[in-house]
Amino acid sequence: MKSVSIIAAAAVMLASSVNAASSDPRDCEVCMKVMQDVRDAMPKGDQTDKPKIEAALGDHCAKDSLSARERKICYYIDPIKRDVAHPFSLGMPVDRLCKRINKSNSEICGVKFPVQTENLEKKDLTKLRVKQLKSILLDRGVECKGCVEKEEFIAKVQETEHLAGSDEF
Repeated sequence: MKSVSIIAAAAVMLASSVNAASSDPRDCEVCMKVMQDVRDAMPKGDQTDKPKIEAALGDHCAKDSLSARERKICYYIDPIKRDVAHPFSLGMPVDRLCKRINKSNSEICGVKFPVQTENLEKKDLTKLRVKQLKSILLDRGVECKGCVEKEEFIAKVQETEHLAGSDEF
């Protein structure tokens, strides 16, 4: 009897850790920004009309002022505009909308804005996770061979500060 309760407790802890891991605050951030920009640009009355939503998505994605990551989201959304327009027309919040369309293309929520590193001091870098430090180095095209400890990644980020570039791919 005791082993059954231990197994049940372990299953509950495993399920809660899976849910906690999937609730990254940066998940779908670029998609949510694009969807919110489209929603803000549309008149309130047009937000329930699917053809107008599709047209607004096309107009938004045709802008030259979009960042590379926003253009990438537009590239992913263009073939599934109709699938996006239906929940959009129902007034679904942008976070849930992006999670839903992520089921059609799992790369949508994988697009994230780069970590801002300009004017960061060492004490600010220590607050970042190793995953974010690795992402910064990857954006700069630098590999940190032999880096194991967080301090080594921080040192490499500081060494390559001159390589911090634009948002372009």
